[in-house]
Amino acid sequence: MSTQKTEDLYRFEEELYDQGFHQICGVDEVGRGPLAGPVVVCACILPPFLRIKGINDSKKLSEKKRNELYDIIINEALAYEVVFISVEDVDNLNIYQATKKGMLEAINGLSIKPEHCLIDAMPLGELEIPHTSIIHGDARCASIAAASIIAKVTRDRYMEQMDAEYPNYGFKKHKGYGTKQHLDALEKLGPTPIHRKTFSPVSKYFSKQLSLELDI
Repeated sequence: MSTQKTEDLYRFEEELYDQGFHQICGVDEVGRGPLAGPVVVCACILPPFLRIKGINDSKKLSEKKRNELYDIIINEALAYEVVFISVEDVDNLNIYQATKKGMLEAINGLSIKPEHCLIDAMPLGELEIPHTSIIHGDARCASIAAASIIAKVTRDRYMEQMDAEYPNYGFKKHKGYGTKQHLDALEKLGPTPIHRKTFSPVSKYFSKQLSLELDI
Protein backbone atom coordinates (compact mmCIF):
# COMPACT_ATOMS: atom_id res chain seq x y z
CA MET A 1 0.00 0.00 0.00
CA SER A 2 1.37 3.44 -0.93
CA THR A 3 2.19 6.10 1.65
CA GLN A 4 -0.57 8.26 0.18
CA LYS A 5 -3.13 5.48 0.58
CA THR A 6 -2.05 4.93 4.18
CA GLU A 7 -2.42 8.64 4.92
CA ASP A 8 -5.87 8.68 3.28
CA LEU A 9 -7.01 6.01 5.75
CA TYR A 10 -6.21 8.38 8.62
CA ARG A 11 -8.24 11.27 7.19
CA PHE A 12 -11.19 10.82 9.56
CA GLU A 13 -8.89 10.57 12.58
CA GLU A 14 -6.89 13.64 11.52
CA GLU A 15 -10.06 15.72 11.22
CA LEU A 16 -11.05 14.69 14.75
CA TYR A 17 -7.57 15.41 16.14
CA ASP A 18 -7.84 18.90 14.64
CA GLN A 19 -11.15 19.33 16.49
CA GLY A 20 -9.47 18.48 19.81
CA PHE A 21 -10.38 14.80 20.15
CA HIS A 22 -7.58 12.46 21.26
CA GLN A 23 -8.96 9.04 22.20
CA ILE A 24 -10.59 7.94 18.95
CA CYS A 25 -12.12 4.48 18.76
CA GLY A 26 -12.71 2.39 15.65
CA VAL A 27 -15.50 -0.21 15.79
CA ASP A 28 -16.25 -3.08 13.43
CA GLU A 29 -17.77 -6.55 13.38
CA VAL A 30 -17.11 -9.79 11.55
CA GLY A 31 -19.47 -12.67 11.00
CA ARG A 32 -22.90 -11.25 10.22
CA GLY A 33 -23.36 -13.44 7.15
CA PRO A 34 -22.28 -16.97 8.15
CA LEU A 35 -24.70 -19.79 8.91
CA ALA A 36 -22.70 -20.82 11.97
CA GLY A 37 -20.60 -19.30 14.70
CA PRO A 38 -20.67 -16.02 16.60
CA VAL A 39 -20.52 -12.43 15.49
CA VAL A 40 -17.26 -10.95 16.77
CA VAL A 41 -17.04 -7.22 17.45
CA CYS A 42 -13.94 -5.17 18.21
CA ALA A 43 -13.48 -1.63 19.46
CA CYS A 44 -9.93 -0.33 19.12
CA ILE A 45 -8.12 2.90 20.07
CA LEU A 46 -4.86 3.53 18.21
CA PRO A 47 -2.18 6.03 19.31
CA PRO A 48 -2.76 9.40 17.59
CA PHE A 49 0.43 9.49 15.54
CA LEU A 50 0.84 5.79 14.80
CA ARG A 51 0.86 4.87 11.11
CA ILE A 52 0.62 1.13 10.41
CA LYS A 53 1.88 0.26 6.96
CA GLY A 54 -0.40 -2.08 5.02
CA ILE A 55 -3.48 -1.63 7.19
CA ASN A 56 -6.70 -2.13 5.25
CA ASP A 57 -10.12 -3.78 5.31
CA SER A 58 -9.50 -7.27 6.73
CA LYS A 59 -11.41 -8.88 3.85
CA LYS A 60 -8.90 -7.46 1.36
CA LEU A 61 -5.85 -8.89 3.13
CA SER A 62 -4.30 -12.34 2.90
CA GLU A 63 -4.47 -14.50 6.01
CA LYS A 64 -0.71 -14.12 6.46
CA LYS A 65 -0.90 -10.32 6.25
CA ARG A 66 -3.91 -10.19 8.59
CA ASN A 67 -2.03 -12.20 11.20
CA GLU A 68 1.03 -9.96 10.89
CA LEU A 69 -1.06 -6.81 11.29
CA TYR A 70 -3.04 -8.37 14.15
CA ASP A 71 0.16 -8.79 16.17
CA ILE A 72 1.21 -5.21 15.47
CA ILE A 73 -2.20 -3.74 16.30
CA ILE A 74 -2.74 -5.54 19.61
CA ASN A 75 0.77 -4.57 20.72
CA GLU A 76 0.49 -0.92 19.65
CA ALA A 77 -3.16 -0.15 20.47
CA LEU A 78 -3.84 2.04 23.49
CA ALA A 79 -6.85 -0.18 24.20
CA TYR A 80 -9.02 -2.74 22.48
CA GLU A 81 -12.00 -4.86 23.45
CA VAL A 82 -13.35 -7.95 21.71
CA VAL A 83 -16.92 -9.16 22.22
CA PHE A 84 -18.43 -12.45 21.06
CA ILE A 85 -22.14 -12.33 20.24
CA SER A 86 -23.49 -15.83 20.69
CA VAL A 87 -25.58 -17.79 18.24
CA GLU A 88 -28.40 -17.62 20.80
CA ASP A 89 -28.32 -13.82 20.78
CA VAL A 90 -28.25 -13.77 16.98
CA ASP A 91 -31.32 -16.02 16.88
CA ASN A 92 -33.21 -14.28 19.68
CA LEU A 93 -32.46 -10.64 18.85
CA ASN A 94 -31.92 -10.85 15.05
CA ILE A 95 -28.57 -10.17 13.43
CA TYR A 96 -28.97 -6.38 13.31
CA GLN A 97 -29.88 -5.94 16.98
CA ALA A 98 -27.28 -8.50 18.06
CA THR A 99 -24.58 -6.58 16.20
CA LYS A 100 -25.64 -3.29 17.80
CA LYS A 101 -25.54 -4.95 21.22
CA GLY A 102 -22.02 -6.23 20.55
CA MET A 103 -20.76 -2.84 19.41
CA LEU A 104 -22.11 -1.11 22.51
CA GLU A 105 -20.58 -3.78 24.77
CA ALA A 106 -17.20 -3.49 23.04
CA ILE A 107 -17.12 0.31 23.34
CA ASN A 108 -18.24 0.26 26.98
CA GLY A 109 -15.71 -2.47 27.78
CA LEU A 110 -12.66 -0.45 26.72
CA SER A 111 -10.14 0.30 29.48
CA ILE A 112 -9.89 3.86 28.12
CA LYS A 113 -13.08 5.82 27.54
CA PRO A 114 -13.12 7.03 23.92
CA GLU A 115 -13.89 10.65 23.12
CA HIS A 116 -15.26 9.84 19.66
CA CYS A 117 -16.15 6.57 17.93
CA LEU A 118 -15.80 5.80 14.23
CA ILE A 119 -18.19 2.96 13.41
CA ASP A 120 -18.43 0.83 10.30
CA ALA A 121 -21.86 1.57 8.78
CA MET A 122 -23.95 0.82 11.88
CA PRO A 123 -25.85 3.79 13.40
CA LEU A 124 -25.74 3.63 17.21
CA GLY A 125 -28.33 6.09 18.44
CA GLU A 126 -28.09 4.68 21.98
CA LEU A 127 -24.39 5.58 22.24
CA GLU A 128 -23.87 8.70 24.36
CA ILE A 129 -20.28 9.19 23.17
CA PRO A 130 -19.94 11.35 20.03
CA HIS A 131 -19.70 9.05 17.04
CA THR A 132 -19.67 8.87 13.27
CA SER A 133 -21.04 6.03 11.14
CA ILE A 134 -18.95 5.51 8.00
CA ILE A 135 -20.19 3.43 5.07
CA HIS A 136 -17.46 0.96 4.04
CA GLY A 137 -15.50 2.30 7.00
CA ASP A 138 -13.23 -0.73 7.15
CA ALA A 139 -11.78 0.29 3.77
CA ARG A 140 -11.75 4.05 4.42
CA CYS A 141 -10.69 4.52 8.04
CA ALA A 142 -7.58 3.16 9.80
CA SER A 143 -9.17 2.76 13.24
CA ILE A 144 -12.09 0.80 11.81
CA ALA A 145 -9.72 -1.28 9.67
CA ALA A 146 -7.69 -2.12 12.79
CA ALA A 147 -10.85 -3.22 14.59
CA SER A 148 -11.88 -5.33 11.59
CA ILE A 149 -8.51 -7.10 11.54
CA ILE A 150 -8.68 -7.96 15.24
CA ALA A 151 -12.27 -9.17 14.89
CA LYS A 152 -11.56 -11.21 11.76
CA VAL A 153 -8.46 -12.96 13.11
CA THR A 154 -10.19 -13.65 16.44
CA ARG A 155 -13.26 -15.14 14.77
CA ASP A 156 -11.26 -17.20 12.26
CA ARG A 157 -9.20 -18.74 15.06
CA TYR A 158 -12.36 -19.55 16.99
CA MET A 159 -13.92 -21.26 13.97
CA GLU A 160 -10.75 -23.30 13.54
CA GLN A 161 -11.26 -24.54 17.11
CA MET A 162 -14.86 -25.39 16.24
CA ASP A 163 -13.56 -27.42 13.30
CA ALA A 164 -11.88 -29.73 15.80
CA GLU A 165 -15.01 -29.91 17.95
CA TYR A 166 -17.37 -30.51 15.03
CA PRO A 167 -15.35 -32.34 12.36
CA ASN A 168 -16.58 -32.98 8.82
CA TYR A 169 -18.29 -29.59 8.44
CA GLY A 170 -15.21 -27.78 7.13
CA PHE A 171 -15.37 -24.86 9.59
CA LYS A 172 -11.61 -24.37 9.36
CA LYS A 173 -11.93 -23.66 5.66
CA HIS A 174 -15.18 -21.71 5.24
CA LYS A 175 -15.50 -20.26 8.78
CA GLY A 176 -19.24 -20.92 8.84
CA TYR A 177 -20.17 -19.27 5.54
CA GLY A 178 -22.62 -21.04 3.24
CA THR A 179 -20.23 -22.71 0.82
CA LYS A 180 -21.14 -25.85 -1.12
CA GLN A 181 -18.99 -27.91 1.24
CA HIS A 182 -20.85 -26.49 4.22
CA LEU A 183 -24.31 -26.98 2.69
CA ASP A 184 -23.46 -30.55 1.71
CA ALA A 185 -22.33 -31.27 5.28
CA LEU A 186 -25.53 -29.75 6.66
CA GLU A 187 -27.60 -31.96 4.38
CA LYS A 188 -25.69 -35.05 5.42
CA LEU A 189 -25.07 -34.41 9.12
CA GLY A 190 -27.65 -31.83 10.17
CA PRO A 191 -26.93 -28.67 12.19
CA THR A 192 -24.60 -28.35 15.18
CA PRO A 193 -25.18 -26.27 18.34
CA ILE A 194 -23.20 -23.43 16.75
CA HIS A 195 -25.51 -23.14 13.73
CA ARG A 196 -27.93 -20.21 13.57
CA LYS A 197 -31.46 -21.59 13.76
CA THR A 198 -33.05 -18.52 12.16
CA PHE A 199 -30.75 -18.46 9.12
CA SER A 200 -31.84 -20.19 5.93
CA PRO A 201 -31.23 -22.99 5.01
CA VAL A 202 -30.37 -23.99 8.62
CA SER A 203 -33.88 -23.01 9.72
CA LYS A 204 -35.47 -25.72 7.58
CA TYR A 205 -33.85 -28.44 9.70
CA PHE A 206 -35.43 -27.03 12.84
CA SER A 207 -38.79 -26.66 11.07
CA LYS A 208 -38.61 -30.36 10.19
CA GLN A 209 -37.72 -31.19 13.80
CA LEU A 210 -40.67 -29.16 15.11
CA SER A 211 -43.04 -30.85 12.66
CA LEU A 212 -41.86 -34.27 13.80
CA GLU A 213 -42.34 -33.32 17.46
CA LEU A 214 -45.87 -32.07 16.77
CA ASP A 215 -46.71 -35.30 14.97
CA ILE A 216 -45.69 -37.41 17.96
